Parts: sequence; structure tokens; C-alpha cells
Amino acid sequence: MTPLRKRAATPLRGGAATPLRGGAAKTAAPRPARALRVTAQGAFFLGRRLPCEIGRGGITAAKREGDGATPAGRWRLIALWWRADRLGPPACRLPRRRIGPRQGWSDDPACPRYNRAVALPTAFSAERMRRADPLYDVVAVTDHNREGRPGAGSAIFLHVRRGPGKPTAGCVAFRRADLLWLLARWRRGDRIDICALGD
Repeated sequence: MTPLRKRAATPLRGGAATPLRGGAAKTAAPRPARALRVTAQGAFFLGRRLPCEIGRGGITAAKREGDGATPAGRWRLIALWWRADRLGPPACRLPRRRIGPRQGWSDDPACPRYNRAVALPTAFSAERMRRADPLYDVVAVTDHNREGRPGAGSAIFLHVRRGPGKPTAGCVAFRRADLLWLLARWRRGDRIDICALGD
């Protein structure tokens, strides 16, 4: 009599299959999402308080281009840009790209590539990513207005801060050491919760 072969467990949708005794399989539970909570009083991640700066216009639920405000809501990090001429590749699971001499980011609602990376020079207004100061030495891009809806806000990043009490144009800015610490611990599924007063 030919012995029967045990069939390997087949992965199920929604997670990896873990073999059990007897050949059955169960679906591994997904990791719980972790949040970087950002408020006007600071940021909080993995039980640690991180001093940060927000936009000069405060936190708003109705973000518009040029208002200087940080958009309230729940966002993801989708990419990392850094100055390879100033520091090595940051430890991070996000897709990484070097900031080159002609790197820009469109902030012009009339531009077909609004709120996306562009090459400089361009016929439209764009922010220069390669700066003389260290603010964009490390830049984590959020998915705020990822679809590029004209006028709904652009270039909402996590980046290096100018100094204590010096607000941004709408981004969230940290000490470089804190930003690198945060990015090294960031994993897929984590989110940013930017909270207006009272949330």
C-alpha cells in the first residue's frame, strides 16, 4: 500500500498561512497599526515624546495651497528623500531616493505635476529640494493630496526643523536625530495622526 503524502498548507487571503498539527492552516494576524500622533504641543511615537514644529498657520481640516497650515487627518509615509552628499542612506523601510541638484517639488496648482517631484528648471512654480540649509537633508513624503487636486496643498513632508519655536510652511519638522530615530522604526502600516485642537 502506497503511503499518502501530506499536502502543504496553502496561504489564505489576508495573511500568511501557519501550519498546525494535523496539516490544517490558520491565518497569521496582521500587525496592529502604530501611529505617530502630531499635535501643536509635540509629537508622540512608541511611547516617546518628540519635539516638533508645525505650520505657522496651525493645524487645519481645510488645507489650501499657501495657507501655511499643517493638514489635520490620518496620513501615510510613502517615500524618503535624502542628501547623499551630507549623510549616508538613512535606515528606513520606505523607498529611498537621493536629492540631486535639479530636484524640485511642484507647488503650482496649474502644473500638471502638482504635488509631485519635478526636474528644475520648470515653467511652473516649484520648491527647490536641494537647499543650502539642512532642512531637507532628510525628507519623508506623506500621502496628503497624493492625487494632486489643484489648490489642496502640496509638499507636506516630515523634515529637519530650523530650530525650536520656528514654524514650517505646513510640514512637520523634527530634530534630525529624532527624525532618523523615527524613520528607523517606521514599518509598513504605520500612520500619522495630525490632530487639531480638541481631537
